[in-house]
Amino acid sequence: MAKSTKSSKKRTVKVEAVGTVHINATFNNIIISLTNMQGQVVAWSSAGKMGFRGSKKNTPYAVQMAADDCGKKAYDLGMRKAKVYVKGPGAGRESAIRTLNNLGIDIGEIIDVTPMPHNGCRPPKRRRI
Repeated sequence: MAKSTKSSKKRTVKVEAVGTVHINATFNNIIISLTNMQGQVVAWSSAGKMGFRGSKKNTPYAVQMAADDCGKKAYDLGMRKAKVYVKGPGAGRESAIRTLNNLGIDIGEIIDVTPMPHNGCRPPKRRRI
């Protein structure tokens, strides 16, 4: 009994002229996602995807390369304006925004969505030496 192979179609995402940019900057890596207004990812990139390893992943240069990679893809697909959401304490957050702006994607507003604890977890007990 032969198995029937089912061909899967690649999901197409509708790209509009206006979208959003989500920059997740951790201490170890940075992930940049460009989405349309419905939240579907148009293009993404990270410092690890660009070939940087270890502590070099969280440098402004690695962030610039990642932003350049996904920004070119989105620009070619038709994205021209974007709203930027920045999350996390990592280095190179401004460098990513500057790179996207230089590619021709007009940055409308920049919103910091870094989660902040409102007197959250109880701190660990004092160290005894």
